[in-house]
Amino acid sequence: MKEFKVIEVKRSILEDNDADAAALREELKSQGTFLLNLMSSPGAGKTTMLKRLIAMLGEEMKIGVMEADIDSDVDAQAITAAGARAIQLHTGGMCHLDASMTRQGLSEFGTDGLDLVVLENVGNLVCPAEFDTGACKNAMILSVPEGDDKPLKYPLMFSVCDVVLINKMDVLPYFDFDMEKCKEYIHRRNPQAKVIPISAKEGDGFAEWVQWLREEVAAWAG
Repeated sequence: MKEFKVIEVKRSILEDNDADAAALREELKSQGTFLLNLMSSPGAGKTTMLKRLIAMLGEEMKIGVMEADIDSDVDAQAITAAGARAIQLHTGGMCHLDASMTRQGLSEFGTDGLDLVVLENVGNLVCPAEFDTGACKNAMILSVPEGDDKPLKYPLMFSVCDVVLINKMDVLPYFDFDMEKCKEYIHRRNPQAKVIPISAKEGDGFAEWVQWLREEVAAWAG
């Protein structure tokens, strides 16, 4: 006979987080603020993409960005220089954000007057996918140099994302990256995912990406 208890800690943590995330979404809905959770590997181009997005949408939307990193404030500085409100979140070594951390960041940041808040999550393809942040939609960036097989290796990340941006299309000729295979792998994990090839450096594909985001923000506010 067992003389000790076995507690499923991870399950309990995730269940509590899911409930907190759902409550946070309701609060954001009542405020009319759209929160986008943006994920990717380090170096995939999140901050570069955001700077171009701010330039394209800054005249029609009030945009804020919460930058999550283990340390440093270089991304928050870059976003501020691009013309958007920014706050830097340090995770103390943790490789993800959860709903509680997101709520704390939003409380410090303040959402009054903001139409769109982007949470630039910690850069990796594993931990951030496991935790619901309370965001209205999840987006991720897969860069061409990472390879077209990443949806097979990191299935959860691709299964939780509403839109996948395939970035660095400007270097596609220099890499062995099969776009059609990549789309097939993504839709194998998530048939509903929107896939948009872009170049954050050159601006290719941004008309489609901006329009998708514009429609989602309007639908949330309406």
